[in-house]
Amino acid sequence: MKELELYRDQAAAAAEELVQAAGLRRGQILVVGCSTSAVTGSRIGQASAPEIGQVIFEGIHNVLYPMGIYLAAQCCEHLNRALIVEAKAASGLDIVNVVPRPKAGGSFATAAYACLPNAVVLEHIRADAGLDIGGVLIGMHLKEVAVPVQLQNSAIGQAMVLAARTRPKFIGGDRAVYDAKLR
Repeated sequence: MKELELYRDQAAAAAEELVQAAGLRRGQILVVGCSTSAVTGSRIGQASAPEIGQVIFEGIHNVLYPMGIYLAAQCCEHLNRALIVEAKAASGLDIVNVVPRPKAGGSFATAAYACLPNAVVLEHIRADAGLDIGGVLIGMHLKEVAVPVQLQNSAIGQAMVLAARTRPKFIGGDRAVYDAKLR
């Protein structure tokens, strides 16, 4: 049990740090991909652990929900890295029909589907920031200009945590002037 509490705390700390570093605001989206296998030190996809997916979901959701930041939980490759989100975050996007499971979608996405209010599944989203727990590749779901964020909280269990935020494109060349708040 102590180990599960540690994973919850590590996930919450990483989410808090990224929210701060990225300057995320109400209504923005944080995509999270998580291999519970990697958290336990196993090879991705080999040791799916629903109880670990649940506590990592809780840690991250407990940080984001009060701030009004949406969580997009990425499924594993068996569901083509589809995303679990609240219906409110999916306004105007095409919903697909699938229900994730620990070995087909992943334990983290399964927890999100069970716990998010009015959960729906999407194939694509353009998130404002992302956490990659265990090297599951979330980049395809970030807005076009992703900027790496080095976290102090860079591991959950045995899994490396990578983070990114996004920013608007810089256009215009030598004569252009840029808004420093958007960097």
